[in-house]
Amino acid sequence: MGRRWLFPGLLILRDTLVFDRWRWLARRLPRTRGPARLLDVGCAAGAFSMGAALRGYDVLGLEHDPFSVAKAGRRAAWLGIPHVRFEQADARRLGDRADLRGAFDVVICCETIEHILDDSLFMRSLAGCLKPGGRLLLTTPFAGFRAITRDDDAPPSVTEDGGHVRRGYEPADLERLCVQAGLAVTGFSGCSGVLSQKATWGYRVAGRRLPMLGALAVMPLRPFPPLLDPLVTRMLAWPYYCLGLEAVRGGGGA
Repeated sequence: MGRRWLFPGLLILRDTLVFDRWRWLARRLPRTRGPARLLDVGCAAGAFSMGAALRGYDVLGLEHDPFSVAKAGRRAAWLGIPHVRFEQADARRLGDRADLRGAFDVVICCETIEHILDDSLFMRSLAGCLKPGGRLLLTTPFAGFRAITRDDDAPPSVTEDGGHVRRGYEPADLERLCVQAGLAVTGFSGCSGVLSQKATWGYRVAGRRLPMLGALAVMPLRPFPPLLDPLVTRMLAWPYYCLGLEAVRGGGGA
């Protein structure tokens, strides 16, 4: 068992948006005992990859930043999480990797597509990594979100410098990309409602100088978004911060 019980700490010490995305993913990743392979594109420091591995998946996490790749590997080893490995890779060049083509039952991609200029090619590359009938789970900012802090209203980058190259997506935008990639959309849903957004505001403001202060400041508020966010968000007609996409690769491929 090792230290796997400490895994939730990787999520609750971050802003509430991160925990929301994991909860969104976990509801769509049933536990498995079979040889199900999962690819996490843009895995950052690997928390979602490790969470998927704990649910029984054989996981490969890809991340562009070598520091994050090394950190993810150290975390997984220290926690004793098996069946997960990490590689440095450029998400824009997934299509060049013959070893990834048609190899995965599930591909997850959280908060990455909005950083990539050629999102059509990127979506086709994600689809190409799936087996026929395989599932894509993707989150990205919703085009109509309300800024949590002023940084959210910064103009999009015009080059791929690590920032967002577009504010976000409407469901129709993602559906168009999926059609071009040979993916059938099976669902859209919101992720991170008003209570989570307000808690994340507190996290960011309190943690400007020291992130741990932000985590401690919002700790007493953490039970409320999972319990009340859907209801309060609906009552206030508040836009969700992120848009969740579920899609399936057709038998013909992309």
